[in-house]
Amino acid sequence: MLILGIETSCDETAAAVIKDGNKILSSVISSQVEIHHQFGGVVPELASRSHNEQIIPVVNKAIKKAKIKIDDINAVAATRGPGLIGSLLVGFSFAKAFSFAKNIPCAGVDHLCGHICSIFLEKNPPKFPFVSLLASGGHTNIYYVESPLKYTLIGRTRDDAAGEAYDKVSKMLGFGYPGGKIIDDLAKKGDPLKINFPKPYLDKELFDFSFSGLKTAVLRYIQTHKNEYKQEIVNIAASFQNSATDVLSYKIINAAIVKNTKNIVIVGGVAANEGLRKKVIEKAKKKKLNAYFPSYNLCGDNGAMIAAAGYYYIKEGRFIKPEDDVYSRIRTN
Repeated sequence: MLILGIETSCDETAAAVIKDGNKILSSVISSQVEIHHQFGGVVPELASRSHNEQIIPVVNKAIKKAKIKIDDINAVAATRGPGLIGSLLVGFSFAKAFSFAKNIPCAGVDHLCGHICSIFLEKNPPKFPFVSLLASGGHTNIYYVESPLKYTLIGRTRDDAAGEAYDKVSKMLGFGYPGGKIIDDLAKKGDPLKINFPKPYLDKELFDFSFSGLKTAVLRYIQTHKNEYKQEIVNIAASFQNSATDVLSYKIINAAIVKNTKNIVIVGGVAANEGLRKKVIEKAKKKKLNAYFPSYNLCGDNGAMIAAAGYYYIKEGRFIKPEDDVYSRIRTN
């Protein structure tokens, strides 16, 4: 089965062709970072306009790179939500029209399910059940996963997502959007123990997160050290990341212990953070747990993960109807 996957939930126009749910034949991503960088974050109207401009060229490039013909495609899958409504409508409407024109099935994939399914594109995916931390600019959730389409939300952020906190700290330090890789790179040069930023565990026995207080602590430090904080930028970045990754790694390790599973999976844009990867692997090893991460190119938003999830949607007959619409907010499974 050849599936065309389309992702336009935020600021990447992405398309991919996947064979049998786990073999990537092509994956094309058109980023909008340059468009939104000057504004310090994603501007929804500009994002949807860019998707309109890029969707056809990106899909055509994905089909060409896969070395197939358009008529070889057996099904199409597109992100249905959550995300920016205007952006979602571009990809979802395109997928509907494509499936109608070619008379092939179309699946409307939950964006978060797509991130979870990104791990199935790796050579040695984890066995079920497992717990998964999905950390990105818009979401920080923990799921108990029993099958590709059966996952239960057991923890989530109560305010800022982890990636959102990274972006805001980067902006405070004068580096702007997107901030994840910027902070990660700066942190490698700094002392993670130099500044004692809070570690917001909330209830240590539960799996919810809160990053608003940590973000505010960084802001207060900058405000109270106006004359010298610029000489401490690498230490601020390192100390912030140390607090954030301590909480993220603790929560997912604890979730695995409570749920009695040996396998943990980290997905989403923040899964590309090298500080987080290192910390999770070290802590998992001490607890005799197995840690899994997607390849770096599969951590951010991409069409391959949507096609991978779409494969399971289509196998279960979960096709969209003509009247189906997109949605902006998270849905529980």
